[in-house]
Amino acid sequence: MRLLAFLSLLALVLQETGTASLPRKERKRREEQMPREGDSFEVLPLRNDVLNPDNYGEVIDLSNYEELTDYGDQLPEVKVTSLAPATSISPAKSTTAPGTPSSNPTMTRPTTAGLLLSSQPNHEDIPPLPRRTAYLYARFNRISRIRAEDFKGLTKLKRIDLSNNLISSIDNDAFRLLHALQDLILPENQLEALPVLPSGIEFLDVRLNRLQSSGIQPAAFRAMEKLQFLYLSDNLLDSIPGPLPLSLRSVHLQNNLIETMQRDVFCDPEEHKHTRRQLEDIRLDGNPINLSLFPSAYFCLPRLPIGRFT
Repeated sequence: MRLLAFLSLLALVLQETGTASLPRKERKRREEQMPREGDSFEVLPLRNDVLNPDNYGEVIDLSNYEELTDYGDQLPEVKVTSLAPATSISPAKSTTAPGTPSSNPTMTRPTTAGLLLSSQPNHEDIPPLPRRTAYLYARFNRISRIRAEDFKGLTKLKRIDLSNNLISSIDNDAFRLLHALQDLILPENQLEALPVLPSGIEFLDVRLNRLQSSGIQPAAFRAMEKLQFLYLSDNLLDSIPGPLPLSLRSVHLQNNLIETMQRDVFCDPEEHKHTRRQLEDIRLDGNPINLSLFPSAYFCLPRLPIGRFT
């Protein structure tokens, strides 16, 4: 019994000593990683597709990193680097195993077939793209319009990121035939309306535009049976676009002009036993609507929306 107690005490002492003996920098790093009380960050979840030597050629990055707008503390430090051409990389020569996250992630510019397309800043149009393109990043440019022919024949496109441009119009058929498209990212543009969207989209981000309710086609989201994340905050919407698909997990509509809602926008009033367990994140704060006036609209939800109840 004494031996067991001695060993337990010895293990505790060694643990405390090991932590105290860490280098000062390592101790500081661990302390910084600990969550602090009051920390709150709105994180928009997005599929983490890891780049590896096998899919460099599927990525086109046209983003203009040289002229990033100064957003103060809202953006992380951006370190611009370029990857070696895909034709010169082989898994055997890679210093990091594919799929292994870097301890110091940086924003990189992937190349395709040895051509660094992002060295041409300030694009005003979508240039011709290789048919095998699966991921398109064209952020921080001066693109003002998306034409139907811009993505014609690009049947492998999974993600389009056109954040921080000047886009005010998108041809109605621009995305219609992109059946592989999963992520459509369009925040901080000048859009007043949405085009026809493919049914396979899972992540739709149209925050910080000029989107109006009249610019969303009736039942625009009904057929999008895979849609999980819908972000329409900071626009000019005066109503909640519906009906919303059952696959939805998160819908952000804060900072719009919404004053009322239909009683069936979230729940089917004829199906009182129906529940939407996946839809746990609804934001309506920053709107003039008083949510307490619509109690029958929430009976199928696992939790109440965030917003004003007085």
